[in-house]
Amino acid sequence: MTQDTEKLQLAALRDRIDDIDLKIGHLISERARCAQEVAEVKKANSDGSEIVYYRPEREAQVLRKAMERNQGPLGDEEMARLFREIMSACLALEHPIKVAFLGPEGTFTEQAALKHFGHSAVTRPMSAIDEVFREVESGAVQYGVVPVENSTEGVVNHTLDSFMDSNLKICGEVVLRIHQHLLVSEVTKTDSITRIYSHSQSLAQCRKWLDAHYPNAERVAVNSNAEAAKRLRGEWNAAAIAGEMAAEKYGLTKFAENIEDQPDNSTRFLIIGTEAVAPSGVDKSSVVIAMRNEPGALHDLLAPFQTHKIDLTRVETRPARSGNWNYVFFIDFNGHKDDERVQAALNEVSQKAADIKMLGSYPQGVL
Repeated sequence: MTQDTEKLQLAALRDRIDDIDLKIGHLISERARCAQEVAEVKKANSDGSEIVYYRPEREAQVLRKAMERNQGPLGDEEMARLFREIMSACLALEHPIKVAFLGPEGTFTEQAALKHFGHSAVTRPMSAIDEVFREVESGAVQYGVVPVENSTEGVVNHTLDSFMDSNLKICGEVVLRIHQHLLVSEVTKTDSITRIYSHSQSLAQCRKWLDAHYPNAERVAVNSNAEAAKRLRGEWNAAAIAGEMAAEKYGLTKFAENIEDQPDNSTRFLIIGTEAVAPSGVDKSSVVIAMRNEPGALHDLLAPFQTHKIDLTRVETRPARSGNWNYVFFIDFNGHKDDERVQAALNEVSQKAADIKMLGSYPQGVL
């Protein structure tokens, strides 16, 4: 192929790309105008109650369809991510979504919030999990994002305990693949690292790697990976373990990448809000059940789910807050609370339980 032929072919392809980009731009603008019309219809038909602009079940359905219709060469998740950002920008035209997350900025929880709501959402970092709950309960934000479990380190008990005292509902979930990196700043002397900062869970997730590469370095646990990243600015002999977002946010360099001990390390986050979520077609539910301390209590709890063929995805036990509740179980299962099988199982459980609290039914994580 001659250079002239190559130039002609590339020019033709770039012309095609420009034409496609023009059409994509027109279609996105058309979708945005439809979103504005949706907002006007909702306002016109409002009876004075608060208008609900964001519908988790509807968004999940759109993303699933985008993946089902995808014919490549982009992967399904990448296609869904692009649609998520388009929906996020269009929703911001209707009504900007405000989201609180466990901060500070640069944490994996912020990354989960942006993954779920898109970059057009207005995010607010909170210093503690209970502050995220309070921010949503007060109405200052519509939704909150909190971690609930890690595939290697287990459940986040503070999140589970916060549900005991709250009437908020679970509206969604996000599963985030966790990659840990060893970060350094421009002043770090990489051959003289004697101190490594990170959150206690991240230090635990990278323990074997640290034992092999920095066995004599002091490991300092701090409140968050973002805080660890901040500390590097004035310490020439320190490094931090954190994620990609923290590296970008605080201008750090990845000295070693993907240092987590488990290659499939993931964290699950919950979206909390005040509204119940309608069925999306592929849903999950979470419930808290208190059982009396008597023989066969655990069997009485689990048997109805087996009878009605409901798949339990997680069962956790937490200490009771009062003497009346001897065992408190947090249970996740596939299905929506409005499903007949789910209702039948919960009705049977309620006959034996001291108390049942439905935390919410919500779309299973799409991405």
